[in-house]
Amino acid sequence: MYDVTIIGSGPAGMAAAIYAKRAMLDTLVVDKTSISGGQILNTYEVDNYPGLPEMTGMDLAQKFKDHAVKLGAEFARNTIKSIEDKGDYKILHGKKGDIETKTVILAMGASNRRLGVAGEDELVGMGVSYCATCDGAFYKDKDVVVVGGGDVALEDAIYLARGCNKVYLIHRRNEFRGAKVLEDQARNTSNIEMVLESVVDKINGGEAGVESVDVSNVSTGEKTTLKVQGAFIAVGTIPQTDKIEGLPEMDERGYIIAGEDGVTSIPGIFVAGDCRTKQLRQVVTAASDGANAVISAEKCL
Repeated sequence: MYDVTIIGSGPAGMAAAIYAKRAMLDTLVVDKTSISGGQILNTYEVDNYPGLPEMTGMDLAQKFKDHAVKLGAEFARNTIKSIEDKGDYKILHGKKGDIETKTVILAMGASNRRLGVAGEDELVGMGVSYCATCDGAFYKDKDVVVVGGGDVALEDAIYLARGCNKVYLIHRRNEFRGAKVLEDQARNTSNIEMVLESVVDKINGGEAGVESVDVSNVSTGEKTTLKVQGAFIAVGTIPQTDKIEGLPEMDERGYIIAGEDGVTSIPGIFVAGDCRTKQLRQVVTAASDGANAVISAEKCL
């Protein structure tokens, strides 16, 4: 039986593993994939993690895992389907077998939210993408759209503009939600065109991939069609809490309710990272969550 089992191996899970091993706890990290890192694997450049500017997401993820492995954290690939609360211990029921553990730290993170428009599902992998850094190289000298108004959308537009001929940045509002420094950079990039107060109605294409995107202005109702070969969707995330039964109390959006200490409604179960209710979801806050959750788990033990 483990002292602590961490579900998820993104920044929150890795930070939790590091702090747990430093606390001399018997620690297991479980993830459905063998590649650790979570969403930062899809980030070309992480420029706001203290002390490590201009670090690629892949490199930062590898540093996190190397640190946890060096300290002796154990890793297992398994998909957890449910958590059974036995009071002073829990049983994690997984596709590859069950795990008994005294405490659990939930660090499953979040996934990309879809637009839900016609043509999106049919053209995923054929021009529709949720990862500019993964697929941007395929669109060198081509025209693309980026949909969204937060940090990720702005970062994606700036990144794609380095190789694409034209980048249309579509946002339903007149003001962006992302960092001002990113907005200024995007506005000052000559081949990025802002398409504000607008929404995507449909993504058009066929066997050859995306051909165009139908857009409507939410203020005027005017409809336009942008001839593009790629559509990059960056409209936020949804917590990965819908696949596991027996989770603690969640809010109406599916985020697990907990404060900074990571304490949930079920004793012995803690939460860290993007699946927790909180104001800011960034690498630095995920790492902080992981550390706090371990301290709470220690007190429980």
